[in-house]
Amino acid sequence: MNRYIALILIMTAATAHAVQPADPVRLDEIVERGSKVMTFDLDKTLHIFDKTETGGIQQVIVKDEADSEQIALIRQHLIEIAGRFARGDFSGPIQIHGNDMPGVKELSAGAARVRFDYRDLPNGGQIEFGADAPELVAAIHRFFDAQLRDHARHAMPSGHAQHHGHQP
Repeated sequence: MNRYIALILIMTAATAHAVQPADPVRLDEIVERGSKVMTFDLDKTLHIFDKTETGGIQQVIVKDEADSEQIALIRQHLIEIAGRFARGDFSGPIQIHGNDMPGVKELSAGAARVRFDYRDLPNGGQIEFGADAPELVAAIHRFFDAQLRDHARHAMPSGHAQHHGHQP
């Protein structure tokens, strides 16, 4: 009986923190807009978002580790946007998600106090977002939640990646 109670508690906690995907029409719009901003193929890649105490880690990885073309496109894109984010330029996410994307105004205004550290991964790349100010950490978390909601078909929180056979 205790195993079942523990399982229910774990499932309830996981569901309470899950981000609900946007409606199907919005998901289609996001894919269309994203294809104009992101150079890599969304259907061949996966976005992974890991919220941390000091911000979070955004990874984009390929579904097929032999796809060197997509890996190169991921890295090129993430290097470029990490540089833009550091300058307070969030025009790419705004083009995809809209002017009212959660967290963007705060991150743009506070960009000088946020770290956007890019790193290659064997199967893609990542940007680590970091801040000391709690309000900027909260903005990063809202930004990640918006990404998860809008890229639901092509994104997942980090804890789920290992369960789906992906090792970021």
